[in-house]
Amino acid sequence: MSNERTRILVVDDEEIVRESLGGWLEKDGYFIGSAPEGATALEKIKAERWSILLVDLKMPGVDGLQVLEEAKKLQPDLAVVIMTAYATVDTAVAAMKLGAYDYLVKPFDPEELSMMMQKIVSQQVLVRENAVLRQALRKEYRFRDLVSKSPAMQSLFELARTAARSNSTILVLGESGSGKEVLARAIHQESPRAEGPFMAVSCAALTESLLESELFGHEKGAFTGAVARRKGKFEAAQGGTLFLDEVGDITPKLQLDLLRVLEERRVHRLGGNDAIDIDVRIVAATNRDLRKAVQEGKFREDLFYRLNVIPVLIPPLRQRREDIPLLVEAFVERLAYEMKKRLDGVSAEAMNALMAHDWPGNVRELRNVLERGAVVATGHVIQLPDLGMPERPGAAARPGTLASLEEVERRHVTAVLANTGFNVSQSARILGIDRVTLYNKIKKWGLSREGGGEDGGKDE
Repeated sequence: MSNERTRILVVDDEEIVRESLGGWLEKDGYFIGSAPEGATALEKIKAERWSILLVDLKMPGVDGLQVLEEAKKLQPDLAVVIMTAYATVDTAVAAMKLGAYDYLVKPFDPEELSMMMQKIVSQQVLVRENAVLRQALRKEYRFRDLVSKSPAMQSLFELARTAARSNSTILVLGESGSGKEVLARAIHQESPRAEGPFMAVSCAALTESLLESELFGHEKGAFTGAVARRKGKFEAAQGGTLFLDEVGDITPKLQLDLLRVLEERRVHRLGGNDAIDIDVRIVAATNRDLRKAVQEGKFREDLFYRLNVIPVLIPPLRQRREDIPLLVEAFVERLAYEMKKRLDGVSAEAMNALMAHDWPGNVRELRNVLERGAVVATGHVIQLPDLGMPERPGAAARPGTLASLEEVERRHVTAVLANTGFNVSQSARILGIDRVTLYNKIKKWGLSREGGGEDGGKDE
């Protein structure tokens, strides 16, 4: 194995040790640097990349353990070997806790030193190869910010890439938290409109009048409080993409207005007479069964067909559990960057719990659970207690009985609401869903703080 890329820094206050070590290692083909004391070594580590650090334990000023601790902060992947003439169990334990690879006892056996260096180099090569492989796998399993290895999602990525190149309206279907807006953004970024704006509107979060103004804009004086002309999202998205989230929640009047815009490709601001031509790609999304809503007379059939040109269904996370490790790795890496905190992943116990959970809040819930774990983790690995995950839904069911999926979800939502004192905002964050969706579930199941009839609950 070639040692040309391996750079070793030898730190010892005795010149004879630096020269003898450097001579042995240079014969093995390594690039060698040296420092007579800890402070100089740290300056070299700040200025250059090193593969291995050989540092004496006992030195005047900054000792070996201090150099070890600071060096791992500056270059976390640096392999550090402590050299000492006073090897004790306590010394070894202290060094290992601070991240040392191993320690060498003076006087050295050149053969032992050579074997240890080769072992470290072999491990570092393996780590680099694994990193390259992980990057390649991520690219294979990735569609922009979406990552998946499940066959269903891979088919979805292929459909989305193809659809992105067209100008057709896309309808994204999926449960709350499954990543509908993330997919919509990915489609926009893959489309010829990528240089244009991406505008998003949550149709469930606004009243009819507010949503109408948000979408179409208004002229000055169009209604009380309209003190100036304001462009709507259709105009603001000119040349780009408009994402209509939870489109299944809009009122009959707005359904008709939206249909006219899609047919005519022009809008009228509220209180205005002039028609404004628009060049906008529509991506709509909903967690509702729109076909059923059409049959029940709650959603216009003609609008449904206008929106449903290219339907894309995102499967829930519980149906693609093989994606959980990939998602965990991606989220932990992103959280470590955002928090400027070293995170090496999750423990085996934590991963088992994540794999076993049913994720009613889907990918959003998983991300929230991992964020909580990243915040409270005291070490570099997120442990099961850090996640704060509730007892698995349905655990209290009688032996031999199986609950329906809806019953499992109801129990979990009820448990979270009880845990937060029926605080809807907090519960929605824990579940990884929006407040409107949670209010709908509370109403549907007749949940209340006392466990009886319906109750609005606290919002803050």
